[in-house]
Amino acid sequence: MVLASSVWTNLLKGELLVYCYVMIFPLSTRVGGTRSATSASPPVPSRRAVVVLVAVLSALTAVVPLGTDMYVPGFPAMGDALGASSSAVQLTMTAYLAGLVVGQLLIGPISDKIGRRRLLIGGAAGFAVSSVLCAVAPSVAVLTGARFLQGAAGAAGLVLARAVLADRFHGRELPRYFAVLYQIMSVAPIAAPVLGGATLSVSTWRAVFIVLTAIGLLLVIGVIRGVPESLPVERRHSGGVASSFRAMGELLARRMFIGYALVLTLVSAALFTYISGSSFVFESLYGVSSTMYSLIFATNAAGMLIAGVVFSRLAGRVRLNSLLMAGVGIAALGVVAQVLLVLAVGETLTGTWVTLFVTLSGVGLLFPAAMSIGHALARNASGAASALLGGFQFLFGALASPLVGLFGADSSLPMALIMLTAVAAAGAALVALARPWQGHGEPATATGS
Repeated sequence: MVLASSVWTNLLKGELLVYCYVMIFPLSTRVGGTRSATSASPPVPSRRAVVVLVAVLSALTAVVPLGTDMYVPGFPAMGDALGASSSAVQLTMTAYLAGLVVGQLLIGPISDKIGRRRLLIGGAAGFAVSSVLCAVAPSVAVLTGARFLQGAAGAAGLVLARAVLADRFHGRELPRYFAVLYQIMSVAPIAAPVLGGATLSVSTWRAVFIVLTAIGLLLVIGVIRGVPESLPVERRHSGGVASSFRAMGELLARRMFIGYALVLTLVSAALFTYISGSSFVFESLYGVSSTMYSLIFATNAAGMLIAGVVFSRLAGRVRLNSLLMAGVGIAALGVVAQVLLVLAVGETLTGTWVTLFVTLSGVGLLFPAAMSIGHALARNASGAASALLGGFQFLFGALASPLVGLFGADSSLPMALIMLTAVAAAGAALVALARPWQGHGEPATATGS
């Protein structure tokens, strides 16, 4: 009960952050700003309804990093308890990410046909049930399967939260709402290892999944009470669910959309390489405690949060493509510095910590920019676009997560090189395919894109 109360308090803090944002930006400039009067849209909600809606959507999004980051401090202890290698333990992360990929690719297009609300409720309930299965798993193989189901269920909140925002908010305000989503989502990696470490200090890694069960149940209540259907019947895809999946094929045929999706995807691969490998680097290589590792992880996540705040301040005044390029550049600076530092000076705790902070700050700036542009390029198929953008993210994350474990925990260089390769590939996709200097997906030009 104490843990559930703590989680609910954190959700209320998220609602307070959203409320402050709503008070700063008048409702009249946020809802329906660029959609024509003849287009069918949900009725303009009240100020309080907007606060509750965005708070619940943010919580639905934040539960995904909670599912990855809360149990990361317990990786070494989990391996000992289940008699599993570090690669086998990291495979549970890969399974979770694979579930997120499959779930998003199925749920996003289906929601364009049948609506968002029912799928959100079912996803939150499924997350709670699968978390129970993780808590009682007798072996790493069973845990891996349960984690796949947990990821598939959590995918509903992740993909549909973005789709609901795209349904309800338009023009220059949509990037700001995506920024709010990512800011609150960035709080989760700060809180998750701390909450996970606190749980591990009084219980075993299984208790982490009990906490996630409680969160899932709270999300069911939140969706029922705070998230009305955002996609009217007249705006849903006709011709069956197959037509919704065809929309994904049309998006995949567009060079510019693929470019932005790959930037988001490849940088996500770098991020998940860090998430899955950093506990072994800091705890096994540098010998820090799980509590100290939680502090390091939270500090780096704070870099993402600060960058998200900067994005929300600049969105509408600075081109989204410029912010995207800046984010990729900062991330590249961080990973290059990390590799050079290890090669020139050797392993240093402070150096690795600082360079990772810089890298994650760049990630926090480019994520909302890339997501906003991607949705602007696919305004008539928000569910399909959200599925592809999010699905690609976690597909590459799932592929990258176990790589660090294959090289052991004797050096931070493998993690740094994998991250560098991913960020360099993102930069290549940005230049060759997205071509940000052409201004695709900017609020003033989205219609023509």
